[in-house]
Amino acid sequence: MAKIHEVAKAAGVSISTVSYALSGKRPVSDATRARIEFAVQELGYSPNASARMLAGRRTHIFALTEPLRKDTHAPTHMAFVLATAVAARRHDYDVLLLTDEEAQAGMRRVTANGLVDAILVLDVAPDDPRVELARQISTPTVFIGIPNDTDGLVCVDLDFEAATARAVDLLADAGHTAVGLVGQVETAYEKSNFPPRVRASFFARTAERGIEATYGTSGGKKVSRTTARASAARMLEAGATGLVLHCAEEAQASILAEIAERGLRVPQDVSVITVGASFDTAALSIPVDSIPLVPQASCDLAVELAVQALDDTPPEPGIRFVAPTYISHGSIAPPGDRPAASSRG
Repeated sequence: MAKIHEVAKAAGVSISTVSYALSGKRPVSDATRARIEFAVQELGYSPNASARMLAGRRTHIFALTEPLRKDTHAPTHMAFVLATAVAARRHDYDVLLLTDEEAQAGMRRVTANGLVDAILVLDVAPDDPRVELARQISTPTVFIGIPNDTDGLVCVDLDFEAATARAVDLLADAGHTAVGLVGQVETAYEKSNFPPRVRASFFARTAERGIEATYGTSGGKKVSRTTARASAARMLEAGATGLVLHCAEEAQASILAEIAERGLRVPQDVSVITVGASFDTAALSIPVDSIPLVPQASCDLAVELAVQALDDTPPEPGIRFVAPTYISHGSIAPPGDRPAASSRG
């Protein structure tokens, strides 16, 4: 079934213009109306789904599809589930949580039965099968995350590229010339879109700033404190005076333990900053500067776009980036004459 953005593209107009032409709420030129009507007929578009969602006939329920798999990092994902529910309630909406590992089945079910007014998509994979389904169903869908193919989709995400570049700049501006990135587990770079974006931005920005850069993961299929420590140790022994952390809370805690065990101090000997953390980095053993991933910011915007999709002027397809914010806890300082690096047992 064709969707409204396809009609708009075929007619060479905006989505809002298609909406105005079909609803008659605002004047549209005869020529434009003719192009839209032709596109509607050619594509077989039916506005009935939109009519069903008019005020008084809405369900006031959003579906939230979050396939909880064995490798899901539950604390992070549940923070997004909670933030979505809170944002939805502000608009008088309840949330129906779809946790099927076969996520498409839940989306098809609620769409076929008219159970929800819109669908919000979490835990977005690069080649997410929900992408094609979102293009086929009539129910408005908003992705909290970015798949590889975003054509025709409405997506919301933290600007991870800008966040990572800012972290590198903070270290570079403080005088650091050798920095390391301790990233996610290895499988995250295959299953998620944002870890590769962070890594690519890290290497791009360090190259621009003339900084020596090293990289390591925090595990294979799951978070490993040992692997995280080993990655940090290798970087410190290679002369890194600054670390960018983009890994789980337990991995960051182990890295700080490694720094302390080496007799090094933060920030006097090693500067540390976290990118994309959804937990409070001030609660770590040493408070760490952060450019956080704030579930509330992403989910608030996603819910607003879902609500807008039910009105006469639905949002244009595209990516809406949440601008990064920097929270300082005093873990960055100019590099000093630190003790000679030592390797552990």
